[in-house]
Amino acid sequence: MTRYDSTGRTYARTRRSDPRIGARIEHALRGMSSVADIGAGTGSYEPQRTVVAIDPSLVMLGQRPPGSAPAIQGVAERLPLQSVSVDAALAVLTVHHWHDLAGGLAEMRRVARRRLVILTWDPAVFAEFWLLREYLPAAAETDGLLAVPMDELIALLGEVTVTPVPVPHDCADGFGGAFWRRPQAYLSPVNRAGMSMLALTPEAELSEGLSRLRADLASGAWAERHRDLLLRTELDLGYRLLTVDL
Repeated sequence: MTRYDSTGRTYARTRRSDPRIGARIEHALRGMSSVADIGAGTGSYEPQRTVVAIDPSLVMLGQRPPGSAPAIQGVAERLPLQSVSVDAALAVLTVHHWHDLAGGLAEMRRVARRRLVILTWDPAVFAEFWLLREYLPAAAETDGLLAVPMDELIALLGEVTVTPVPVPHDCADGFGGAFWRRPQAYLSPVNRAGMSMLALTPEAELSEGLSRLRADLASGAWAERHRDLLLRTELDLGYRLLTVDL
């Protein structure tokens, strides 16, 4: 059983492609005629030219919509694909779940002819997110254990282009930083279930901070403290798109 077999049962309800983030991924994959989606899950951000999707969780694969690319149960560290069999290998918000990061990246290099594209986040930047800093230190600890340090990832990839991916204020994809301007959304258990840093933190360790957030929203204290955020349409929370040409 994988982690997502227990935490990912409602994933498709809150995690879907945001078109602005999707456009950045599409741009990174320009010119690629075939793509393998590694850690594909429910299929968010999968381009139409995806020829195969790979994920270890049958629960996640079972939530893929009709018409999705063919899917295979498998892990990044042992991709069930022939060498140089696709133009590009894509990994979206998944490398933090891999048991062997170097092995998974080596497998992406093995199967891709031309390009690797990885969406992840820089934990050093994300640690300053108001939700973690002010309300949920236990989730910050979880994120620190989950996240791959950017320096480590870059060192393993070699020559890589790193592009910031700002989070829109109305982001459609309910990942960890998606609701930076809609704080009430973090009070929803369904929303939290789709975020690794919250789903993997014991609820008892979140309850006090969530209660304070609820009170601050009711009193207007959060809005007063973060009134500058309410004027912004996007925010850099450390999400990064890494592109490697082979």
